Amino acid sequence: MNSIKVGLLGIGTVGEGTFNVLKRNQQEIRRRAGRGIEITMVAARNTDRAASLVGAGIEVVGDPFAVVDHPDIDIVVELIGGYELPFKLVMRAIANGKHVVTANKALLALHGNEIFAAAQEKGVMVAFEAAVAGGIPIIKALREGLTANRIESVAGIINGTTNFILSEMRDKGLDFSTALAQAQGLGYAEADPTFDIEGVDAAHKLTIMSAIAFGIPVQFDKAHVEGISQLQAVDIRYAEDLGYRIKLLGITRRTVIDGVEGIELRVHPTLIPAKRLIANVEGAMNAVLVQADAVGATLYYGKGAGAEPTASSVIADLVDITRLATADPEYRVPHLAFQPNQMTDVAIWPMSEIHTSYYLRVYVKNRLGVMADLTRILADARISIDAVLQKEPAEGATRLDIIMLTHQTREKNIDAAIAKIEALETVVGNVTRIRMESLS
Repeated sequence: MNSIKVGLLGIGTVGEGTFNVLKRNQQEIRRRAGRGIEITMVAARNTDRAASLVGAGIEVVGDPFAVVDHPDIDIVVELIGGYELPFKLVMRAIANGKHVVTANKALLALHGNEIFAAAQEKGVMVAFEAAVAGGIPIIKALREGLTANRIESVAGIINGTTNFILSEMRDKGLDFSTALAQAQGLGYAEADPTFDIEGVDAAHKLTIMSAIAFGIPVQFDKAHVEGISQLQAVDIRYAEDLGYRIKLLGITRRTVIDGVEGIELRVHPTLIPAKRLIANVEGAMNAVLVQADAVGATLYYGKGAGAEPTASSVIADLVDITRLATADPEYRVPHLAFQPNQMTDVAIWPMSEIHTSYYLRVYVKNRLGVMADLTRILADARISIDAVLQKEPAEGATRLDIIMLTHQTREKNIDAAIAKIEALETVVGNVTRIRMESLS
């Protein structure tokens, strides 16, 4: 049987890793796929560099459209990144009847609905295991391994850059800017780290997982997104004192509010009990916790980025497509796990309606009656306090931190209470609010 011919768009870190792993393990891959998989064409901006990497016998071009239009290419692997050009390339490849593999989470979070609809109509596959959590096979787990289950929630540490920064802040007591500079020096963070540190990258990935878990359209525009750039080292220390770790967590779950079912879709810093396995994921590693009705809790852990971990997922997609290329399109695994005509458009809850617990740090003047004022405001908002931490002020100090952990309440209630607390004459500056999740 003839080999499957692959056109590679982009040969940066992941592209080079994909080429090298496919070449190194070609015999093992052939045994699994049932036929050979070979890269025969590469598109790159720097064609000289690309040619030196892939060697003789592989056509290297500067125009990526030459790859997606080539009649001999069976599968297009898109590893360029960005939005506009990849969207045009992927849609053109689909129109040409070619299968697509991509690691581009931003592309799918923004344009996934259009891409999957076009692929369904054309009878081709779009595979994207590498788009979420690097080398961890979480897409396959959600889409296939857990197919017997009603999935209740997905919570993940899905950005290695922010997890590295938070680990350094906790372990070494660094402030955010110092930890970020360290991450950039080690290559974990880009020169412009905005997408990572502000939670956008994690929200792209969470949006994709949410669609697969619950059979809903991709809806990135409805995600609540907060990053870690405003986190202070003092809050990480206080969290430790209270038995918690702070992680940038992506959370999506089914929730019934006032008798109506909806979906939570949110990314933000989160206090997690230190005894939870996911709270102990350190450095640049990723982990995803899935709660489902039949199997219970399952945890998926591993490298969320890097040349060969991500290449592992890209090649797994190539093998899947090779196995299924001749199958009737109606009997392939659907792109988003559910049959296209069985997708539901369940509402995404606005953040104001979400119920969770909270960590509050209030910087106050050291006066009598301050604690009574704080508890009165919370009680008036029907918010109960679970724990209080009040550090003894240094001798002569006129200000101190009061830390309170609340029981679950609706976000709009805590917003109203914080506004009243900040209006107190004894409160200095803004209240620090971090959400909490038990993940039990």
